[in-house]
Amino acid sequence: MKGYESHTYGDAFADVYDDWYRDLSDVDALVALIAEFAPGRTLCELGVGTGRLAIPLSKNGFAVTGIDSSDAMLERLRATDQQQVITTVSGDMVDDMPKGPFDVVLIGFNTLFNLESQERQQQCLHACSRALRSGGIVVVEGLAPTGQPDGGTVDDVSLKSMTATNVVLSVSRHLSAEQLVEGQFIEFTEQHGVRLRPWSIRYSTTDQLDEMASAAGLVMTARFHDANRAPFDPATGRHLTVYMLDK
Repeated sequence: MKGYESHTYGDAFADVYDDWYRDLSDVDALVALIAEFAPGRTLCELGVGTGRLAIPLSKNGFAVTGIDSSDAMLERLRATDQQQVITTVSGDMVDDMPKGPFDVVLIGFNTLFNLESQERQQQCLHACSRALRSGGIVVVEGLAPTGQPDGGTVDDVSLKSMTATNVVLSVSRHLSAEQLVEGQFIEFTEQHGVRLRPWSIRYSTTDQLDEMASAAGLVMTARFHDANRAPFDPATGRHLTVYMLDK
């Protein structure tokens, strides 16, 4: 998408993220899962955003470092984390990855796919490996597209929400050959007029993800549908995978 940069998503969604995505996943279940698999309690979250996951993790005994390229997101996080328990880093989650060592690197839902190419996603997993202590884990949540790209393009326009004073339309395009899905939420409000909220992901299949993880010295130890540990089924369209540093 022309003009789309690493911070674009965060800057566009910071003011509505908590309201729109509070039910994206079962946070309590995710905290419990990470606590079970983690060898310790130091954790780095990539794309920490407003702290939807980081704050509950910190309240459950994790020492959390969060990195995000959007200052708007980090400002929201700092406003909520008034005791400044979470260490925040403004920067790119590949090039500015904190050194650690960490017991856990958490890459929440589709955050890895915000990186615009498979090369950058591979670099990210290598950076995760370098930041982990021996036996540390990487937890990845994401889409689980079925099959391989067929080269087609699918456009979609749908209604996301509607109230007496607010209408949100979703416009998206899936470029399967590029494994790219990009779109806009177009928000119409009586008070503020029109607001555009762009987003873009370059997804990887679970097979591709496993290959990249292996190249980074990571071994898959568990894969579920989500944090509630329902069995993984590619047809469900999502996954939660736990990788361990193979050292």
